[in-house]
Amino acid sequence: MNIHFIAIGGSAMHNLAISLHVKGYNVSGSDDEIFDPAAGRLKKYGIFPDSVGWDSRRITSDIDAVILGMHARMDNPELLKAKELGLKIYSYPEFIYEQSKHKKRVVIGGSHGKTSITAMILHVLNTYNIVSDYMVGAQLEGFEVMTKLSEEAPHIIIEGDEYLTSPLDRRPKFHVYMPDIAVISGIAWDHINVFPTFENYVEQFQIFADLLPESGTLIYCEEDEHCVKIAAKSKVKNKIPYTVPDYYVSANRYILRSENKEYPLEIFGRHNLLNLNAAQNVCACLGVSKDDFYTAMQSFTGASKRLEKVYEDEEKVLYKDFAHSPSKLKATILAMKEKYPNRNLVACVELHTFSSLTAEFLKQYAHTMDDADEAMVYFNPHAIALKKLPPITKEMILNAFANDKLKVYNDSSELKQYLTSLSWKNKNLLMMSSGNFDNMQLETIFKK
Repeated sequence: MNIHFIAIGGSAMHNLAISLHVKGYNVSGSDDEIFDPAAGRLKKYGIFPDSVGWDSRRITSDIDAVILGMHARMDNPELLKAKELGLKIYSYPEFIYEQSKHKKRVVIGGSHGKTSITAMILHVLNTYNIVSDYMVGAQLEGFEVMTKLSEEAPHIIIEGDEYLTSPLDRRPKFHVYMPDIAVISGIAWDHINVFPTFENYVEQFQIFADLLPESGTLIYCEEDEHCVKIAAKSKVKNKIPYTVPDYYVSANRYILRSENKEYPLEIFGRHNLLNLNAAQNVCACLGVSKDDFYTAMQSFTGASKRLEKVYEDEEKVLYKDFAHSPSKLKATILAMKEKYPNRNLVACVELHTFSSLTAEFLKQYAHTMDDADEAMVYFNPHAIALKKLPPITKEMILNAFANDKLKVYNDSSELKQYLTSLSWKNKNLLMMSSGNFDNMQLETIFKK
């Protein structure tokens, strides 16, 4: 098949392009900008576009399918040409469903924890050489690409994002996959540019649960009241609630207890133990025993950028985390405090997403950083302008977070200067963002 990707530089898009290339398809693509790691990986496989930008001449009648990324606009010249020629146009969720509609589809949904749960499942299946297709939103250790589509795998594990599918298809992505097994990890309002009210946002998860066939399985977090309500309304017969497994912390290490056995873990945090139990229930549905699951999880170190250790010595440690929403901030800070109870914690978050940079949404962050010994917020006014949002001020952020200890910065060099000036003896640093703090080299903070 000849497949063309419009907006090939996206995280999921370039991984799907590579997986189809590996599968033997003829793959081409385009984008108006492509950054690393996507650029380097596309070049490695020989499918980097011959020039950056859109060109309708790339679209010819011998293309079997066009895969459209969310980054493309409705007036994209390649999209218009594909429509003119009557070519088959898929969003990448539609194409993944098309390739997996004869398999058992496991879809991991929720406002938080999706990537970690998916990564845990794949780590365990990989440990026991259980053949599986997948689509996950982060680079995983031991996996060359984030997407795999094969002929032989009997099932596929899909991270089910609730954001919109494509410019042509305004459904949330996880509605497209039609799950046989569905996970809902928790619900906390996000993507307010698409879901203007919390009720509208919650409704998407009810629709997701209702897509299950009667013979399907719904796995949900029983500690989340919204998940419980959705499960109660669902007509699926097999409902599996989960909570935190039995554990204790010793010498900065989390240790699971199950059936008179102990399993020391590399991951930490109560929220990660919730993710672990969600993954365990999925793996049980796929034939993996609880003991085998916990044994395999002892070597799991986490998905990329999810509580990822950047630097450590005998006096201090630096972690970065993808956390950016209010619930993620609170959970990640609590995890650091529980793991290192005898050290002070300096926590810093970058407001980077559309929701977090919207004045109306900021109030959701009230008291989310109260458990940190020092708390900082960084935002870039240029990022707000690029998103065409009204300006926000330091005062608005201070009021929204409702934290007397909070420091607010809108210049990354000033933030770095302050962090570098601190004494780091017996003190840890947590940097949280879906961005990169304007390419701040975090390790240099500890290397004065």
